[in-house]
Amino acid sequence: MITFFVALAALLIGFCTYGVFVDKVFGPTSKPTPATTMRDDVDYMPLPTPKVFLIQLLNIAGLGPIFGALAGALWGPVVYFWIVLGTIFSGGVHDYMSGMISLRLGGCSISEVIGKYLGHTMRHTMSAFSVMLLFMIGTIFVTGPAMLLSKLAGGTVIFWVGCIILYYFLATILPINKIIGRIYPIFGVSIMIMAFGIVFGLLTGAYHIPEMTLANLHPKNLPIWPLMFITVACGATSGFHSTQSPMMARCLADERNGRKVFYGAMVAEGIIALIWAAAGVSFYESTGALGAALAKGGPGGVVYDISVGTMGKIGGLLAMIGVVACPITSGDTAFRSARLTFADWLGVKQASIASRLKIAIPMMAVCAVISQMNFGVIWRYTSWANQVMAMMVLWAASAYLLSEKRNYLITALPAVFMSAVSTTYILQAPEGLSLPVSISYPGGAIMAAIAVVLFYTKIVCKYKE
Repeated sequence: MITFFVALAALLIGFCTYGVFVDKVFGPTSKPTPATTMRDDVDYMPLPTPKVFLIQLLNIAGLGPIFGALAGALWGPVVYFWIVLGTIFSGGVHDYMSGMISLRLGGCSISEVIGKYLGHTMRHTMSAFSVMLLFMIGTIFVTGPAMLLSKLAGGTVIFWVGCIILYYFLATILPINKIIGRIYPIFGVSIMIMAFGIVFGLLTGAYHIPEMTLANLHPKNLPIWPLMFITVACGATSGFHSTQSPMMARCLADERNGRKVFYGAMVAEGIIALIWAAAGVSFYESTGALGAALAKGGPGGVVYDISVGTMGKIGGLLAMIGVVACPITSGDTAFRSARLTFADWLGVKQASIASRLKIAIPMMAVCAVISQMNFGVIWRYTSWANQVMAMMVLWAASAYLLSEKRNYLITALPAVFMSAVSTTYILQAPEGLSLPVSISYPGGAIMAAIAVVLFYTKIVCKYKE
């Protein structure tokens, strides 16, 4: 139990210390933001900072900090290390920089940011990659909540898939303050209440939250490196967040509130992930029992068991509503972000409803087809793509800081780490090349070293000239 509270305190202290340091490195100003200078009352409009924070939290806090944290709990309390350190030194920096650099560039999509600082070829590559990532995440956030709704309210999964896609379509094309701006703050508060309700239930019930151990407790003895770091993506570092931050960069009225919104929302998500990881390692009493529960009822069934077990039927129902809302309120903005990415890529203005429909209708049709694919396969590839995107954003942010003659090590160091993680995983994973650790481990280290050399020769030397 002490370990859990130390980890929780570390996240809060990280926000108040390292978050402040990162903010000072970037140097926010009081200049007018795109929310006012480019206002179109569709995607660009100033919103109150608390509302922007809650929308950002809902945008990024999908199934990842819940399902991913429960899967990460299979390795035992060691997962706390990655959630805490990843959130403070990598995820928070990644989210903050992606939002603030986008804001400085007129609220442009993250692929445009990458292209500006890493080259036009990378811009087109990452535009396609980010759209693919958004489609996969949007699809996961259709099928995941559809399965939960079917379990809670009855009806077929197909029925709920149709309802969710219809809602996503409306949230994608309507002005951001019509649906997202109105319901997200309510859901944001409910998700935090849900998370702390789980904590209260664990503390007051007959549950033992185990203390920290570096031992690998995975029931199948799967290696911690790099699998745990990929499994717990959204609860520590996730490239998906960088696709969402530009949307709020278009609504932030004051740059100086960027730390509260971007870094703060990541810390809040880290807290959510920490709570669900703690629930996973304590509710079932052993990682073996947790693994059996995940195999039997899937992550949705585990969430249901933990919610009802810690808070009773009424509290459990409220918690499950929050868990359903969480992915839905990330799925809709995933498609909204995909629309904006397409629009920026093609240079199509989005003020008119006709221009938005031309992009949104084909997107929803593709989503309906992809939603019939195997959920588990999509989830695994999405987790890896998440980390690849995070890696590229951190390298682009390093180039930006270098161009501004600021301390680029705050982004370059986690970029090196994420380069090693993402490369090692795809070399080792069954859905990748299935290579043994004797090859995947040094292969990941070599690729990270190559990334450093390329950054130095292509970017650092450029700004030294």
